[in-house]
Amino acid sequence: MKLTRRDFATFIAGTGAAAALGQLARTASAAPNGSYRAMVGVFLFGGNDGWNMVVPTDSRYSGYAASRGTVALAQNRLTALDGSAFALHPAMAALNPVWAEGAMNIVLNAGTLYAPLTKDLYRSRSDLRPTNLQSHSDEQAHWQGLRARSDNFDGFMGRIADRATQTATPSLISLGGSNLAVIGQRSSPLILPSTGTLSRSGYTAGSTPKNAAITAFASAAGMGTIADVTGQQITAAYTQAANANTILTASSSVDAFFVNPTTGTTLTSDVARQLLRVARLIEARGSLGHDRQTFFVTQGGYDNHSAQVNSDTSTGTHANLLGDLAMALAAFYKATKSMGMAENVTAFTMSDFGRTYRGNAQMGTDHAWGSNHLVVGGNLRPKMAHGVYPSSVLGGADDVSSEGRFVPGIAQEEYLGAIAKWHGVADGDLSYVLPNWWTWTTGGRGPLGLFA
Repeated sequence: MKLTRRDFATFIAGTGAAAALGQLARTASAAPNGSYRAMVGVFLFGGNDGWNMVVPTDSRYSGYAASRGTVALAQNRLTALDGSAFALHPAMAALNPVWAEGAMNIVLNAGTLYAPLTKDLYRSRSDLRPTNLQSHSDEQAHWQGLRARSDNFDGFMGRIADRATQTATPSLISLGGSNLAVIGQRSSPLILPSTGTLSRSGYTAGSTPKNAAITAFASAAGMGTIADVTGQQITAAYTQAANANTILTASSSVDAFFVNPTTGTTLTSDVARQLLRVARLIEARGSLGHDRQTFFVTQGGYDNHSAQVNSDTSTGTHANLLGDLAMALAAFYKATKSMGMAENVTAFTMSDFGRTYRGNAQMGTDHAWGSNHLVVGGNLRPKMAHGVYPSSVLGGADDVSSEGRFVPGIAQEEYLGAIAKWHGVADGDLSYVLPNWWTWTTGGRGPLGLFA
């Protein structure tokens, strides 16, 4: 990829670009409570409507309301964020105290980019566009693998684990299945369920010939090198499962924080169950021998082409999803505080892509590009909104369509790279973890200034 000086000058001249560059500061920080770090990626599958998750409340609100049409939220129903020109969806009130405490940031209009783009460059330089935009599978791979124009066969969290100290129980743990993000080139994640425990498939308690055969192969005594290596792997997997099951089934004080802040009832959403288990694993970091932990958490259901909102637009499918997400993140933050580890843990959202700014006739939204994201943690710069909110004019300077498909102002590398650096990824490993890293560390670009 070659981006000429003329191309870059054109980018700088684009609407909002110069302002964006001024806000993309390099990150240099250290969590004050020892060397331990945990990063917790929460992937919102289906393409979250970040434009209704984070809404402008200043003079830009009128443009928001006019362009969003059928899905616009009433301003008087929004969850105000004090000291900010933005608000959260009404269903996300549980996160308001986290913002007030200075433990949440907003990232505006982030998404898949191969190189800096404006609308004009998007149209004239097809070689600079990410491939297959608006495709669920491709954009999920872009976010998790961070290769915008080539195949993704491993993920950024897996590559972090590749360069980390290997421990008996992997420090890379997925509560959301075997997704690309956690696949490394030489490391393997520990994949845990959101409920229940791990067990041997086909194995039940008691002495049977089948169980004896499974146990014999696991030990692999006298069966040759291949069987011996395989047996060691099976035995290690059994040991990991036993260690994890002990943590998952033991009583823990963090459980008390995973309740609805209004009713006090236990949170039962899948994303809350996953984050509860993440909190338990952070609590057990010492017994697991982890000085770094990386977690992958998921929430599905965000592909809302219809019925995203009800006639009262503050309610509906999207509101229910965001309400569950907000309560889970707020509970998780409280749990890390109770352990004295809030400054050592950072949770952040990702999603396939954003949604069209203009709502459709079915009270839903369609596939788009850039979107807004949330970051939660005790080591963040307080109450920050990073980046530039795009022009809400449909077909305007930031919209590559006529429906509000905005060119991202912040690349995934600038967003996720800031968290990777905070997590402790060495400078020499950043181009391995984020293959397009050098594109985003020149010309005034760099990781977002998320951290204190």
